[in-house]
Amino acid sequence: MTEAAAVATLPRRFASLVKIEHTVFALPFAYIGALLAVDAIPSAHDLLWVTAAMVGARSLAMALNRLIDAEIDARNPRTAGRELPAGLLSRAQVIVFSAASLGLYLVAVFQLDPLVHYLWPIPVIGFVVYPFLKRWTWLCHFWLGAVDGLAPLGAWAAVTGTLPWPAWALGGAVAFWVAGFDLFYSLFDLEIDRAQGLHSVATRFGVHGVFLGARICHALTVLWLVVAGLGLDVGVAYWLGVVVVAALLGYEHSLVRPGDLRRLNAAFFTVNGVIALAFLVFVIVDVT
Repeated sequence: MTEAAAVATLPRRFASLVKIEHTVFALPFAYIGALLAVDAIPSAHDLLWVTAAMVGARSLAMALNRLIDAEIDARNPRTAGRELPAGLLSRAQVIVFSAASLGLYLVAVFQLDPLVHYLWPIPVIGFVVYPFLKRWTWLCHFWLGAVDGLAPLGAWAAVTGTLPWPAWALGGAVAFWVAGFDLFYSLFDLEIDRAQGLHSVATRFGVHGVFLGARICHALTVLWLVVAGLGLDVGVAYWLGVVVVAALLGYEHSLVRPGDLRRLNAAFFTVNGVIALAFLVFVIVDVT
């Protein structure tokens, strides 16, 4: 491949590095936080910079994860083809990308409410710590959930400068939602994680432990959405959205069962993307 051709492939490789398609999980809930915070459509200024902050933060999180886990990924057949283990991107390139992502995040944060000018290090610390946790504890899934749960909280603070308890309830719903589907995700690497001495609910409690934990987490997701709604001036559309989320979570759990993981990809990727987008649509209808 010529140097020019290699440079031309970089955008595609960086998009693959950060799994740009997975933005559908977190970004809708950032918008939901902003929408519910003002009970209306936020200004174009706020929506633009919330979007930029989320893109920068998520890109930074994924790039750091890939950097820190490069050697682990290289030993796992499922992940050995990722950009760093496969040599498609160099560590220097990913470090530069991480710095650019951090720069975008910081620029965006400082266009928003002054409260987030002081809170911005919190998610960055979460991003750095998360990849190491699988080396030490099976609680890593819940740390990931808590970090992703900052999306609606951060957006809420960014557009209002406040963090009332309904915002925390919404963040809790996202945290348990993400932790629950990350438990399912850990089943992809159960045996290789055991062989490498890595920690997860799957390696600690087995497949049945994963299913029980995911059910509990997703029940708590619905509960916290209900709690958030009770603290807000929401209408019928919001509550219909909660019902749809509950139904989709039930469908997700119907797709897989211990001993039959053939539809795990559909449960993890497709259904969770639909959940985030569907709830966003109901919230938009509710506030307009």
